Amino acid sequence: MLDLRLYLAQRISAMIMVPFVITHLAVMIYAIQGGLSAAEILARTQGSLFWFLFYGMFVAAVSVHAAIGVRVVLSEVAGLRGLALTLVATAAFFLFLLLGASAVIAVTVAP
Repeated sequence: MLDLRLYLAQRISAMIMVPFVITHLAVMIYAIQGGLSAAEILARTQGSLFWFLFYGMFVAAVSVHAAIGVRVVLSEVAGLRGLALTLVATAAFFLFLLLGASAVIAVTVAP
């Protein structure tokens, strides 16, 4: 039953990520073609509640998706099972979430 729930969670997180990925890529292409510098991009994102929420939700979805993927790879390749597998996957989730959140804060919270 756990495998089914994790399978569904990974597929749902992938579906959630689709509009975030498309929007992120579109904004990056716009910024590059517009010739914006890193300072100009930060000036537009810092202090923006919209971008904070956008990238915060993106990071949450990616963290869930990636941690489940890491769990599957460790199970298949490293042969981890049971509690060890759960602990490593949970640690991966929190690591991804922490690193992503720190990036979101750096880009969106005004200094």
